[in-house]
Amino acid sequence: MADPAGADPAAEPGDTDPAAGSGFDAAWDRLSVLRRDADPRDGENPDDPETVQAMPVVLEVPKSPRPDRRALLEAAATAAVACCLAPAAGDDGEWAAALQRWYGARIRKVARRARGARWDAVQALPGVTAEVGGARARAFVPGPVYRTDPLVDRLQIEGTDLPPGDAAEVAASARRWAGEGLPVLYVDRTLGMTVGKAAAQVGHASMLLAAEMGRDAARRWAAAGFPLRVAEVDAATFADARRGAVAVVADAGFTEVAPGAVTVAACADRPGD
Repeated sequence: MADPAGADPAAEPGDTDPAAGSGFDAAWDRLSVLRRDADPRDGENPDDPETVQAMPVVLEVPKSPRPDRRALLEAAATAAVACCLAPAAGDDGEWAAALQRWYGARIRKVARRARGARWDAVQALPGVTAEVGGARARAFVPGPVYRTDPLVDRLQIEGTDLPPGDAAEVAASARRWAGEGLPVLYVDRTLGMTVGKAAAQVGHASMLLAAEMGRDAARRWAAAGFPLRVAEVDAATFADARRGAVAVVADAGFTEVAPGAVTVAACADRPGD
């Protein structure tokens, strides 16, 4: 479940529904520039730091108990797409403008971890927190990397990792989830990504999935709270998922994986299926 805290402290209760009204249409239209059939875009100029944009994502990783890795990745994926389709993303304010600038560049994300008071502190910044199975993540309105808010910038990017689940059990669960009609984000576990790297990748995937599935399907998904599952699977299962994927994530290769490596295959029923 996603909570658009920080979006607008003065918002009326009815304004917190991400699927309500024309604002959702405007937010989805902006997100749709990420579709595979859209015009190419790369407004990033390494010589101009204003154009090097990122969406910060903060994962809550308390000392005890540790969150379940899958639940934490699902929370990160949910938070990212919810931030892009939040009510404020359909307005004409800074939230929407920041997203539009980011969409025009590279949709990079930087995942960090926090606990305790530092986790509580970042809740005041514009963004969306999602919770899945007790695990929480918050995606923030993107901006220039060099101007990341100090409350976020001081948080660690690297740190304690969380182990993925058993590959065979995950693959079996993924088949069940797909049969239930849930979107499943398949992650290539053979790449050995840390939980932070994987969180950024599934965040990309949930956004691309919302763009590719079409406005009406995305509206229904938003109204349901963006339910999804993450499955970190072996190479053979990932290859099968990739063949039927609605969207795939090919990483730029800045960290951990080689440029062009396909990290996530997002699968869901297509409109009309």
